[in-house]
Amino acid sequence: MKRSGLALLAVSSLLWLGVAHAATRPQYGGTLRVAMRGIPASLDPADAAQSGSLESGNLSSLVFDTLVTLDGRGRPQPALAISWRPEPGFQRWQFKLRPGVTFQDGTPATADQVGGSLRAANPNWKVLPGGDEIIIECDSTSPDLPAELAIARNAIAKRGGPTILGTGPFAINQWEAGKRLTLTANNDYWAGRPFVDSIEITMGQGFREQMISLDLGKADLIELPPDQAHHVLGKGQRVESSSPAELMALVFTRDPPSADEGRLREALALSIDRTALSSVLLQAGGEAAGSLLPNWMTGYGFLFPASPDLAGAQRVRGEIRQASAWSLSYDTNDALARVVAERIVLNARDVSLTVQLSNSTRPDLRLVRTAMVSLDARVALMATADSLQLPRPQVAGSSSEYLYAAESMLLNLQQVIPVLHLRANYGMNERVRNWTADPLGTLQLSNVWLSRDQMTKP
Repeated sequence: MKRSGLALLAVSSLLWLGVAHAATRPQYGGTLRVAMRGIPASLDPADAAQSGSLESGNLSSLVFDTLVTLDGRGRPQPALAISWRPEPGFQRWQFKLRPGVTFQDGTPATADQVGGSLRAANPNWKVLPGGDEIIIECDSTSPDLPAELAIARNAIAKRGGPTILGTGPFAINQWEAGKRLTLTANNDYWAGRPFVDSIEITMGQGFREQMISLDLGKADLIELPPDQAHHVLGKGQRVESSSPAELMALVFTRDPPSADEGRLREALALSIDRTALSSVLLQAGGEAAGSLLPNWMTGYGFLFPASPDLAGAQRVRGEIRQASAWSLSYDTNDALARVVAERIVLNARDVSLTVQLSNSTRPDLRLVRTAMVSLDARVALMATADSLQLPRPQVAGSSSEYLYAAESMLLNLQQVIPVLHLRANYGMNERVRNWTADPLGTLQLSNVWLSRDQMTKP
């Protein structure tokens, strides 16, 4: 080959490598289009009606910041607070605020604003602002307060204007409750401007609608039901999944149970074939659950029985002469909940228990889903108890033995029967780059960028 030909080949190779490198380099710009099933009525992180849902945590993390964040091992890290220290007894804490932080309207995030936001979410706390610090006094010893401040409910919000404001990576541009949310990048974000210019979120979309939008290029990121992720992955689509972190459980609406009622509830718990629900129905989209917290988080979840025991259930049922029928409600917009509820009805029938599906506003049983809101197991247990309207447990110490004892106490109340731990699954197209996996399933979109060679496609 002539020398000129070799030179041309070398130059061409360098150009190709440069183009390939540019294609993988983070790029600013573009609109990320998201479709989701949930229909949140509020964006306020302190709204109790939204607590416990994965959608609430996802939206909150885009607009709002917390004083503290948790790293991948559940350890507190600075966010709006750059340092903190407790006084002896862990009931009174002092947090030093990050300087120069502003809300998305340009006003400073002062100690007064931060304190007012925390009081709105926690009326039982005494929050004292002063200069560049705030002091939080709790009504009991709170050694895990920094981790508790990292959950979405404690995000800092500025209320009172036409639009709720945060200090987060994106600002609210347009909000139609339960329908559509448009966010724009916060150019002055203290942690650095997000890569994408905007995010458009369409709400109330069923699985079929979301898949059509993804296939037609009208959505870049969609939610996948736990029982559908396996099939979508089998079709060659890109799927990202969390750890099994969302609890699906039966919650009794009457308490406390009589002795006979308690035995019947025990029989129902023994009758549920969680293994079949997990392996056949979910297709690796979750795990059988005998505990409130998933085993990967605590290491002791396997100690709570999750396998069916029909012989034991029939023996317990036989000890009770009469048993009235239970009415069971579920979210009628959740196809997975419907199938799980139907299976529970059949399992109960196998041991001579009567459970009837109902749309009553006052059922005997509710099939609910609640997300794990923290990688700190102690905080996650307290938040789960709050979401299920159970007594908040008192965890005597920081070891797993104390946590196990507290969770055992909650389950012994016989107010809740864990059924499954579900994965959060997301389908996405090739535009979406720098996806960060989160074990709880919370969307991490501030560092996501869109491939430039894909951005012009419809």
